[in-house]
Amino acid sequence: MGIGATAGVAAAGGFALSAQASGGSGARASGASGALAFDKDAYTELTTTITDAAGDKHEVKYHFYKAITYVTKPVDEKYQSLNVSVPVEIDGKAVDATGAPILLANSVGGYMPSSVAEATGVGGGEMTGGPGGGATGGASASPSTSASASSGTGTGGVQSGGNAMVNAQGEMVNLGKLALVTGYVVVEPGARGRTLVDSDGTYYGTAPAAIVDLKAAVRYVRANKGRIPGNTDRIVSSGTSAGGALSALLGASGDSPLYDTYLKELGAADASDAVFASGDWCPITDLEHADMAYEWNWGANKLSSGSLVDRTVSKELSTAFADYQASLKLRAKGFGTVTARNLDEYLVKTYLEPSATKYLAALSDSARATYLAANTFITWSGGKATFSWADFLTHVGARKKDTPAFDAFDLSSGENNLFGTGTTKARHFTLYSLRHEGSASARLPGDLPGKIDLMNPMHFIAKRNPARSKHWWIRVGTKDSDTSLTVVGNLALSLENLGDDVDAFMYWDGAHGSNEDPADFMAWIAKVTGYKKRSAK
Repeated sequence: MGIGATAGVAAAGGFALSAQASGGSGARASGASGALAFDKDAYTELTTTITDAAGDKHEVKYHFYKAITYVTKPVDEKYQSLNVSVPVEIDGKAVDATGAPILLANSVGGYMPSSVAEATGVGGGEMTGGPGGGATGGASASPSTSASASSGTGTGGVQSGGNAMVNAQGEMVNLGKLALVTGYVVVEPGARGRTLVDSDGTYYGTAPAAIVDLKAAVRYVRANKGRIPGNTDRIVSSGTSAGGALSALLGASGDSPLYDTYLKELGAADASDAVFASGDWCPITDLEHADMAYEWNWGANKLSSGSLVDRTVSKELSTAFADYQASLKLRAKGFGTVTARNLDEYLVKTYLEPSATKYLAALSDSARATYLAANTFITWSGGKATFSWADFLTHVGARKKDTPAFDAFDLSSGENNLFGTGTTKARHFTLYSLRHEGSASARLPGDLPGKIDLMNPMHFIAKRNPARSKHWWIRVGTKDSDTSLTVVGNLALSLENLGDDVDAFMYWDGAHGSNEDPADFMAWIAKVTGYKKRSAK
């Protein structure tokens, strides 16, 4: 059964805008009024059939609140609006979602704009190119993949796209739909992105617009405690690729005053923007160190054309990464301080061998024998896989990107566009690339260091932000060369070093956008939030 409206209630839609914003810094109130008050009666009742992570189909009746503008002074309502989906009946049995966790599922990919304004039901948010814009080159820029897609790509991975993920069978995974059929409330926020440009040629979605918008969406939800269904103190964010980076940033930067000026300008609700937990798939983050990390990880690998990248550039960046890694002062049990000297061993023992072991153990004896015969670098003994870092790199094969992978010398990457400003489409955001193309004494524009911090969860983790999420679900595929595997490794370890609850794993042979355990994520949400589903009386 496709999505369709049933017996009418009130029509869903946005709200009229009031003139005054209530945002700003200081104490976080928990109430909303005027334009930012959630109207619990403004929904359409929809019924759809959703296939859960186990492959079972369920008929779900839910209330759909469409295109609610979440700030009083939006720059572009098409992107600064959110949808809310609330389950009321699953397989004919009434559901009470009053105290259910809220999944805040963003659909950002490539740091492009994302919109839910045209969605006709849950899982309909998508990445868009925006007016006058499309994906340029770069790490996380790629063709749009709609989060509402239902057919698989057969590739084992997607380029980007927040809710659009791919399981091991090449089938699309939509976390919004899975959360709804599990009984959770789903909030799908839109956000501005880097390609948006107005009629005067001014870019209005570059950094830090996307994270500011997502924070404003969280504030809207939390300001409507008692009005909006679900437990507003148990918001779990999710996203993939650039969306995964933004989900991690939401988790790390909760209630940071560094964003207050931006939020006040939009008329965001005067409420907390902290989220309870963060789900992050293949996050394209730590951008100012990403070129260094990429060369440390994939520098020895050739491009798909069979050619090597510039060896001088690769070596210089890889060498610089050693200093960055040392500066993190991360420690891991059995390894001591994790530096560039033992990071490869740490990744192999902590993530790669356990990932290969899990994959191989799940195969039939004959399928395992076939895989091992084709991948002789793996030693399979006692039910465990072992191999070297060098052999793993050979197994992965071609790297996806040339060097530098993110701050491109010719300003062609999506990340160069992300840090554009005004009528300047793209800028360098690392001294290495800036000085390579100009003077050896060149300095970054004065606004950039602050904006770079606002886009990097590692900045807030280093500051031990007290309002950060304390529960983390972090995933990446082992064949994902959209960025370095060290990004996930360091993100997870830095949080573990703070004592946070971290569930991090790498999918063996998974590509960019892989999500091979969505059912486990749904169960994890219930576990960390302490939620037990209730039936309506």
